[in-house]
Amino acid sequence: MRNLKLLKSLRSSELQGPGSPQCLAVRADTGSLLVASHYSITDEASLTAEGFLPEDGSGMVVGLQDLAELESACLGTAGGDVVLFNFNTCQLECVGSVDSGLTSMTWSPDEELVVLTTGQETIIMMTKDFEPITEVGIHQDDFGEGKFITVGWGKKETQFHGSEGKQAAQRKTQEVQPAAAWDDRRPRVTWRGDGQLFAVSAVCLQTGARKVRVWNREGVLQATSEPINGLEQALCWKPSGNLIASTQRHPNKHSVVFLEKNGLLHGDFTLPFSKDQAKVKDLLWNSDSTVLAVWLEDMTAGEDEQVNTFIQLWVVGNYHWYLKQSLDFGRDSQKSPVCVCWDPERSLRIHVVTRSWTSITYDWGWTTGRSLGLDATDNANVAVIDGDKILVTNFRQCVVPPPMCSFELQLTSPVNQVTFHCQPQRTNQLAALTSDGQISVYSQDSGQQVDKTADGFRTMSRPLVLQKTFRVTLLQEHPLALRQLLWLEDELFVCVSSSLLPTSSTLLMLHPAHDADDTLTVRSEIEVDGVVVSMIHSSQTGTVALQLEDGRIRKLCWDRPEPSVEDWRDLSRCAINFPVPCVQTALGSISGEEYLFGLTDRSHLYAGDTETFHSAGLQAALASDGGQNDETLRRVERGSRIVTVVPQDTRVILQMPRGNLETVHHRSLVLAQLRNLMFKDSFECMRKLRINLNLIYDHNPKIFLENTETFITQLDSISHINLFLTELKEEDTTGTMYPRPECSPGQAQTVSGQKKVDVVCDALRSAMESMDPNKFFLSILTTHVKKTVPELEVALQKVHELRVNPPDAPGAVSAEEALKYLLFLVNVNDLYEHSLGTYDFDLVLMVAEKSQKDPKEYLPFLNMLRNLEPNYQRYTIDKHLKRYRKALHHLSKCGEEHFREALQLVKEQKLYSEALRLYTTDAAHYKALSCAYAEHLMEQQQAEQAGLLLWRCGEPACALQAFASSSSWRNAICAAQQIPLPPDQLALLARDLAEKLTEQRRYSEAALLLDQYAKDCEEAILALVTGSVWEEALRLIYMHNRQDITETNLKPALLEAFSTQTAFLEAQVATFTRHRTRLAVVREQKEKARLDMMDEDGLDCPDAELYSEASSVMTGSKYSHSNSRISSRSSKNRRKAERKKLSLKEGSPMEDRALMYALGEILTTVDKMREEVHSALKALVLFQFDKQAEKLQLAYDDALQVMEAAVPEVWPEGLQNSQAPLTGPNSTANSIMASFQQQQRPAASQAPEVMMPPKMRNGVKWKLSILMNESRRWQEEWCFNLIGAGIHCGQPTEEALISSGRVLVRCPVPGHVERVDHHQLSSMEVSAKNKWDVLHPVDDRSGL
Repeated sequence: MRNLKLLKSLRSSELQGPGSPQCLAVRADTGSLLVASHYSITDEASLTAEGFLPEDGSGMVVGLQDLAELESACLGTAGGDVVLFNFNTCQLECVGSVDSGLTSMTWSPDEELVVLTTGQETIIMMTKDFEPITEVGIHQDDFGEGKFITVGWGKKETQFHGSEGKQAAQRKTQEVQPAAAWDDRRPRVTWRGDGQLFAVSAVCLQTGARKVRVWNREGVLQATSEPINGLEQALCWKPSGNLIASTQRHPNKHSVVFLEKNGLLHGDFTLPFSKDQAKVKDLLWNSDSTVLAVWLEDMTAGEDEQVNTFIQLWVVGNYHWYLKQSLDFGRDSQKSPVCVCWDPERSLRIHVVTRSWTSITYDWGWTTGRSLGLDATDNANVAVIDGDKILVTNFRQCVVPPPMCSFELQLTSPVNQVTFHCQPQRTNQLAALTSDGQISVYSQDSGQQVDKTADGFRTMSRPLVLQKTFRVTLLQEHPLALRQLLWLEDELFVCVSSSLLPTSSTLLMLHPAHDADDTLTVRSEIEVDGVVVSMIHSSQTGTVALQLEDGRIRKLCWDRPEPSVEDWRDLSRCAINFPVPCVQTALGSISGEEYLFGLTDRSHLYAGDTETFHSAGLQAALASDGGQNDETLRRVERGSRIVTVVPQDTRVILQMPRGNLETVHHRSLVLAQLRNLMFKDSFECMRKLRINLNLIYDHNPKIFLENTETFITQLDSISHINLFLTELKEEDTTGTMYPRPECSPGQAQTVSGQKKVDVVCDALRSAMESMDPNKFFLSILTTHVKKTVPELEVALQKVHELRVNPPDAPGAVSAEEALKYLLFLVNVNDLYEHSLGTYDFDLVLMVAEKSQKDPKEYLPFLNMLRNLEPNYQRYTIDKHLKRYRKALHHLSKCGEEHFREALQLVKEQKLYSEALRLYTTDAAHYKALSCAYAEHLMEQQQAEQAGLLLWRCGEPACALQAFASSSSWRNAICAAQQIPLPPDQLALLARDLAEKLTEQRRYSEAALLLDQYAKDCEEAILALVTGSVWEEALRLIYMHNRQDITETNLKPALLEAFSTQTAFLEAQVATFTRHRTRLAVVREQKEKARLDMMDEDGLDCPDAELYSEASSVMTGSKYSHSNSRISSRSSKNRRKAERKKLSLKEGSPMEDRALMYALGEILTTVDKMREEVHSALKALVLFQFDKQAEKLQLAYDDALQVMEAAVPEVWPEGLQNSQAPLTGPNSTANSIMASFQQQQRPAASQAPEVMMPPKMRNGVKWKLSILMNESRRWQEEWCFNLIGAGIHCGQPTEEALISSGRVLVRCPVPGHVERVDHHQLSSMEVSAKNKWDVLHPVDDRSGL
């Protein structure tokens, strides 16, 4: 439903030459025109001076082609010469000649082959180097390689002939009439778009009629057309390759016909002329096969002996051909076109050269003629141009697929442009500019409105009627001198015309003349510095915006006494322009500021100079899984276009590529409309479009809660209110199903700490109870049932009250209806159970009677309950309903005789805590319950808590056993002394407890028991020695005067601990170093693999982002990701799967993460040894094991330094963030772009404990300064002084670093770096410089 709109036209007289133009070509490199005449190529080179054409002007150029690769133009003459014209030297060169002359010359689209037709009716095919390939005759007796095969099934007389009937079988073949007298009888050659086939139309020697033959690229005949009576000379192959266009003159009409490559007819359309009114000079397809240009000329001359010339532009849609534009060049022979061609680069640009050497270039664009109203009075009219008719469709009332329409407007001349009225409330009126320069105004009939016709049908939309026709008094030098027509006011139009300068335009304000109401004159002219390609009007603000050819934006101030054009500026008075020209524009407002929106042909959307959207973003959104619930996106057929949007409605009309229409209610548009509608309209719209009703509350909870009575009043329907309540759920639909726009602020919940469903139900119930509780009784019941915890008892009680006291109000609901509705909402069994839980037997009977239960099932049970004591009755009911806590509460009130039953219930349902609250602590029942609870805790391996219960209720002996089994030795000793136990049994108990504590590595506590309660100091000291508690062991040794244990046990154990710790540290450092080296290798391999992949596959590689420094993927890995599909049925399985993933095997997919995890475990383990090493160092120094102490301190210090220095390497900064852009000499464009794109993507999922480095406890003091030798202490002091000197000298970027046991010194000399071990500092010499101390190695030196 698109029309062709003229964007600009350029008229130029720069092309001049002798004679009349004959052939036209467009240079691909410059876009300029190349014209050949009877005498020359424009005025650059003479064809007569070189003898290629006769000087009397009788010669003819049969073909002209631009050859960009050769920087030349090739032309063929009727005399038989093939000439090359060099653009650089302007020299002519004859590359070949045919004695019999040439009738045509046509190059293939790829400029690799040229086909010449000669005067001897032959075809010569040559390469681009003019080497002959083949020469064959045009007229062939054979059909060609594609000859049809007859399988011999039946005869013509027995075949089906459709609507023609059986007479078609006996009809004789009509003789083919010869070609028309005006036919020049020259062959016509046309190539298919891919250059594989070409067709030749030539007059048959036997019949005198034209016949089309199809040849392949090798010059082999493929097919011959069927005999077509009245076939004419025009021939053009559609570039897309499926049809060959020609013309045919029928006895009663004149048609453009289409042939397939096998020569059979395939469709046609009729030209809007009578049989002998016009002749078709040529047919021309544009480069993208969307527009067919038909060049026509009148058959008979007028009174002035001049003929009229037309160029028509035809477009097909839904198998219907539309005449979109008609260019009438009049009867002046000097203004009539002699050469017409489409631009090879710009598909909608056509070039015309007239006989007077005037060139006219028309640039077209696609547009949809739609009404631009924003209120409900606008009918969403869309006008489609079809020759002298306008097809109008009223999309507010009906969706009529083209080529049908709601109504047609018949005009006297072909229509060139349609525009709708710009004023609000009148946007359904339209004006049409026709090819004869008239403007016809149509509006709705203002006569008496008739709702129904005589036959009973109701009139939905009234057609437009012609109100007035204006004649424009403007001298038009060429067709379509006026373009971009806008209807601003009743009798005020504005349009654009070409200026005298090619780089400017003129705006014309047209107004009826004072002396003639049917004539439009130019009221004012406004010159615009630039070519205006689009003009748009806003019906809300009255703004008229212009877009120039280069993307600049201007504003037309038309409502002033002197109209003017000024720059488009924003609120800060800055000029705004489009970065690139846009093919579609529209005006709109954002936050009160008016913007001009533009859409480019590359699907980039601009708001002024800001790009808001592009097609790559859409592809990413569609490809992402996160956009599955995004209601702003909707997938449609590729090539679909938006025709119009019905104002104040939710309908969007789409046209599919074939031409059929589809109506969709786009969710984003629906949601935007809903936020502005009232509750009733919103509810009806959401029901019709199946939108979740939760959105009524979710889009603005505060407004809803403040207007609950308005909501109820507007809906005014019990069923609608119940429907809304039943669809309520806790989900916030604005965050899941219908997400808000990113710029839209979210609406916070007004009631904190409560659930949404409960809040809505309570608010609506409160409003309905205050308005009319009898009328809304069913809805009130729904609010109770729908709550998060259904209040079925309350609902049943209200029904029961309704039954006891039925209301007298009219329209009130009866108890039976209410109960029936309640049974509809709730399962009957659940409702029966809840009614039983109310302990109201009348209510139970009422529910049971409405259910399908058999009275034999429930009556005996109810009768049994009636005979029980009230508390025991309720206990029985609660136990039946499995409400055990309530049952226990009622049973506790039934007296002593039911305590055993209560105890049994407590044990079965494990209600110990609830039972203890029901009895006083001094009661016997309390002690029995406590013992039962303790027994249960013992079974649950919670012996300490069981002991506390037993001890509290006066059972110390049982409590002692519980404490002893749980190693709670302090409570056990207290309970034992409370009993009390004899000293020997107490000592035995202490030894047993100490043995258990020793097994649990609680040596200090075990030693305390042995020393104080078992009175065995030696065993206590040995326990402390075993646990490396050196200081406490020494205290007991000297307290009990057992210095002999020092020599026999303490010192050997101390030396053994030294050896163990030293060996352990060496092993840990070695393992740490090995893992660290392997991690560097793995990361290097992955980085190389990632760069290689990006270089090979570029930005289209979906896995490129996986090869990051934190990734788990590695090329060439022999291990698969089979663990990724492990089911997460239990936490045990998940932990097992995670352990399998973190494998240290070389080449495993998660090797880098496994190495990082292992390095972190080693670092944490070593860091935790600070207190243990500190205690061992003090003990070693005390017993004069200085060498061992120094060795242990040095080993532990080196280990800590190695690991601390490796932290930045193993866990670099920003490891959890995206990688920095990769640049440098080894980077490629693909790798850099992929690196930038990776910053936009979320990083691969990594465990946070793996990605974060462990924290070292550097604040814990563990070193002994008495063990630091002088050399070591000087090394550290010298290095720190060196760092301080560098900072003091103003060199913060050049520093001395101590890391990994090495000293790195950077000097002021660029690029000079020294790295030495700290052990080598004794053999280094320090020489004083101005800013730095520079290290120089010297020969044997023992000091500094």
